[in-house]
This record gives sequence, structure tokens and C-alpha cells, in this order.
Amino acid sequence: MARALGAALLLASAAIAPVRSEAQAPPTPRAIRSSDLYHIRDVGAGRISPDGAWIAYTVSTIDSVKDKSDSDVWMVSWDGTRTLRMTASPEGESNPRFSPDNRYLSFVSGRYESKGGQIWLLDRAGGEAVRLTDLKGGVNEYEWSPDGTRIAVISHDPDPEEAKPDSLKSKNPKPVVIDRYAFKRDVTGYLDRLRDHVWIVDVATKKAVQITTGDYDDVSVRWSPDGKQLAFVSERDGDPDRANNSDIYVVDAVVNATPRKLTTWNGPDAGPAWSPDGKFIAYLQASEPELSAYAQNQIAVVPSAGGTVRLVAPTLDRDVSALTWSADGASLRFLLGDDRAEHLASIPVAGGTVTRLLGGRRVVGSYEVSPSGRIVVNTATAQRSPEVHALENGAPRVLTHVNDSVFAHLRVGTTEDVSFKNKDGLTVGALLVKPADFQAGKKYPLMLRIHGGPNGQDQHSFSFERELFAANGYVVLAVNYRGSSGRGQAWKKAIFADWGNKEVQDLLAGVDHVISLGIVDTTRMGIGGWSYGGILTDYTMATTTRFKAATSGAGSALQTTMYGTDQYIYQYEKELGVPWKNQALWEKLSYPFWHADRITTPTLFLGGEKDFNVPVGGGEQMYQALKSLGVPSQLIVYPGQFHGITRPSFVKDRYDRYLGWYAKYLMGVTP
Repeated sequence: MARALGAALLLASAAIAPVRSEAQAPPTPRAIRSSDLYHIRDVGAGRISPDGAWIAYTVSTIDSVKDKSDSDVWMVSWDGTRTLRMTASPEGESNPRFSPDNRYLSFVSGRYESKGGQIWLLDRAGGEAVRLTDLKGGVNEYEWSPDGTRIAVISHDPDPEEAKPDSLKSKNPKPVVIDRYAFKRDVTGYLDRLRDHVWIVDVATKKAVQITTGDYDDVSVRWSPDGKQLAFVSERDGDPDRANNSDIYVVDAVVNATPRKLTTWNGPDAGPAWSPDGKFIAYLQASEPELSAYAQNQIAVVPSAGGTVRLVAPTLDRDVSALTWSADGASLRFLLGDDRAEHLASIPVAGGTVTRLLGGRRVVGSYEVSPSGRIVVNTATAQRSPEVHALENGAPRVLTHVNDSVFAHLRVGTTEDVSFKNKDGLTVGALLVKPADFQAGKKYPLMLRIHGGPNGQDQHSFSFERELFAANGYVVLAVNYRGSSGRGQAWKKAIFADWGNKEVQDLLAGVDHVISLGIVDTTRMGIGGWSYGGILTDYTMATTTRFKAATSGAGSALQTTMYGTDQYIYQYEKELGVPWKNQALWEKLSYPFWHADRITTPTLFLGGEKDFNVPVGGGEQMYQALKSLGVPSQLIVYPGQFHGITRPSFVKDRYDRYLGWYAKYLMGVTP
């Protein structure tokens, strides 16, 4: 039976790097293959112990036989000399945290048939993990109280149907009753009135008490330094389905206490962080509610007792997230998204200059700071997937080596920053990935891969997809078109109610720029993307015939039919207006479907059967149109999958189908 291991056994099983004899030749690196996705492991956020001596993290692996992923908790010492595996159950563990007194390592798991994810405690003195919670709605997130006696939890309201035996549930299914304005969400499915609320769990007695109630969701719970109050985020003004206006609340950490609203901004507030003295709460204030698809956070501070909100860096026109205070309360740390990179930065609470604590052409995905000031970060580059690092003297020192053996056998491409002007004279940034064996003077087939969002960016973090195309001989272009993050608010909202126009201009300007470098075979150019990347693929194909093959994943083109079928009702009505009152705009934005007869590009459409984000119907409509027109096309539907394809065999299948489709129409390879 797989079970958590005692500390003594774990010490004996510390990971030891294999020793290579002098007679052994180093491995010869090879090109990446789609099957390598089974070998590259995902390293989760590093969580540092109160004494700064150990860092906990998760490692996710893929079992190709069981066709599923599994995540386990590991620890590494601050000096990087000792690595210990802490859990080994087949159900998977996530979100490790150290108790403030350093006694326990907690994590969330659904092990041993516990309902939903529950909190488990592993005593670091030895012994097996013990389940702490038994909440019917599971555990979505949690935080230890400062004294370590309690844990604040976000848990979902229990479903009465779940209390019935499985046999009764299957024999007597209930109709889905819907009465909400926003009534569906990807993965969750159809939305009922069950909500997420704050609970407190006593560690000694395991007793759980509910703190918040009501027909709204409460998230991001955070303890005050004295352990007497909790801050959380909620949408409690009017019908939360019809608004985009979350606020910061504070509630006493006792049953039946009444929450107090601290913020009044008519838009989303999120990510509360208490100052060390408990007098202030820093948080993230997003853009106006109608910019829900193009939101950009600002750093704000409000007195915890209530009062005037102050913006800390009102002129910082970049994406910020993950706020924490310095120990002396004089500055705030945060993640800064800036033009194809993401850095760890800080700024004085009083305002002033932003300092990058860790910059460079990299992506810092997470960070944590110990009471003694030690900092750990998860960071990646275009050449290497994320690993846990210690941040010392402004430089990262690698602590984990989870994927060293994998990358030792792989050749990766060269990722370069490229910039160019669009037709409006604005500078557009992009990434260009060249094959590892790139030869100057040779012309290569071009692969234009389009990121989703649109509020996201292609950045200097390892991309299996980009590397796979480069390994198969393509020059890969990834453009941060208008609408992308990392370039400021105006850049994002430039496409408001004007989809498929400026983005396509920027994409084609990027293609023209790379062609001007003399490295592209213009007779072999492909295009593709997923989600908004699939939508932009459809827009681009209806604009130009220069691409000879396309893959459009989880996309849509007849936008009118997305109203009421996907999860974006709030955005549609605030950005585009209702279709019956603004029909002309809806029809204009549906031009890929209405101009399907202009498309000549052989296209592979793909989607998840259960996708409520961008339902597969969007791809089905375009597939049907091209099939009717006699344009080579194919439709792939992944059973049981949502917007993100997660089943490992399906992930590999998608990559293989990409490569096969492009090889057929760009390389002349007969399948």
C-alpha cells in the first residue's frame, strides 16, 4: 500500500545523483519528441520553513500506463545538499505548507477515499500523515494561523446529493435546475447556488466551524498578524453574476461575526496581504469592470480598520501580482509582468522607484520569504522548465534538479527577442525560436503559434510546444499582439469590441518581419493556436491565404452563437452589447464564418467535448463550413475533456496530430 513515509525512512531515501564512471561517455543530446512530455516533470511552488532550513515543493509526474498525472510532496535543504520525498500516495498531494512552529508539514490530498481534497498533517518528528479535515465540500485553499493552532480554509457548500449512496445517485439523477444569470463555467459545469465560504479548523480538536455564509463566493482568506481577524475577497454587492466588483472584507475569526467591507472601487479587488503590524492591508486593484478581459492590477493599500485607499504605484503601467510585505513594513514585494518576462520586484509602501530583485529574460512563477528573510523562487527560462531556486545577493541558486537528467539528453532551440513595427507605427514584441541546428543562409518553414487569452503573453519560459515545432525543423514565431499583457493597459484594451482586427495586423507584421530576415521559406508557412489563439487563427485565415496549413483549437468564428453557450456572458454584454440591440457589431466580429468561402487553408480543428469556456461547437461550425466548401479539414473531439486538455495520452495525441497535419501540407509528407 502506498502511504506517507516517516521522516526517519525519508532521510534514508534521500535522492542521490547517479555517479558516472570515467569510461562512460556523456549522453548525446537529441531533438525533443512528443513522448518527452511523459518525462518532463512539473515542479510546484517552493514553500520555505519558518527557520529557513527547508523548502517544500511538489513534483508532478505522468504515468503513461495509467494515463494520469500524480503529484507528490518533496523537500530540499536550503544549501541544496539533501532532497527528501515526503509523500508517495497514488491520489496525489498539493499545496504544501509548514506550520508556524515548524512541527508540521501540511498538504491537500484526496487520499484513502477522503471526500474531496482534505488537509493532511505530517509530523516532522516522524510517523505517517494524519487527516485533519473532513469537510464535505473539500478544501480549495488554506492558511495557518500565526500561532499554528488553527487553519483558515475555503470550502465549497456540501451538495445534498453527494450524501446519497452512489447507487441511488446513478439510478435517480436529478434534473439540472438553473436560475442564475451566469449559469455555466468550464470544469465546474452548470452553476447552482452552492458557494465557497470561509471555515476555521482547530488543529488540536479537528473541529471545523463555518465563518461566512451567503449566496456569494468567498476566496483568498488571510490571517491578521495577531490571529484575531481574517481578510478575504468576495462579491457581495447585488447579484455577483451581473457585476465584476469583488471587494476586500475583514471578519473577526469567530462564529457569527459580521464581515466589514474595506474597499469601494467599482471593479475587482483581490489578493489581500496584511502589514506586519496589522494596521494595513495591501491588495490588487484591477481595471474598470467592463475591462474584464483586459484587466491590469495596481497595488493599493487600505487601513485594516477602514479608511482611504491609496495607490502605491499609480504610474506603473505593467501587470502586478502576488503581494507580500517586507518584515519592517516599509516595502512591498510582487511579481511584475513586463514584455515577455516576469520578475520579482519591490517598491516602498510610501511610493517611489520599483526595484527588480530578480530580473533577466526569465519568468518567476512564484516566490516565498521566510521570517529570517530568505527568499525562494520558482523560475524558468526558455531553455529550462521551472525549478526551485534560492535567491541570494540578487542571483538565483538552483536548489532542485528534477529535470536535469531529462534536459541532459535534449537539444533545445534558440529563443530570441524580436521587435517590429505594425501598420500603425507601434512596436510589437515577439519571440523567435530557431531549431537547435539552425544554419545561417538556409530558409526554414515558418510556424506562427498564437497565444490565448488574449490577456496573456508569450514569454521567456520553457514551452514544450514551441520546442517541439523547432525540433521538427520549423522556425517558430510567437507574437504578443495588441490585447496581450506585459505592455500596459492601453495595449490590452486596444482590441476592445474590435476582435480580429489589430491582432491580425500585428501577427502578419511579425510574419513579414521574420521573412525580411531571409530565413523563411514563404511557400511553407503554418499557423495555429488554442482558445483565443484558435479564434485568431480563424480570423487570420479569413484575412489571408498565405498560410498553407492551420490548426485551430478550442476556437470560434460565428461569435453570435457563443452568446449563452459559453461562460463569457458578462463580457459580451458589457463589451459588445446584447446581440438583438447591437447586431451589426456581432455580425462584424463573426467575419471568419461569414467569409468562410475566402478560406483555402487546410485546417485541423480540435476541442474538448465538455468545454464550457469555448465550446467545441465553435470548431464544429468552422469544420462544417470548410467541409462544405471542399477545403481539406478534420475535426478532433477529445472525450471527457474541458478547455484544457489534461489526459496525458490526449496531450500527446494533440501534439502528434499537429505535427502530422503540418507535415502533410507544409512538408509534403504522406501519412
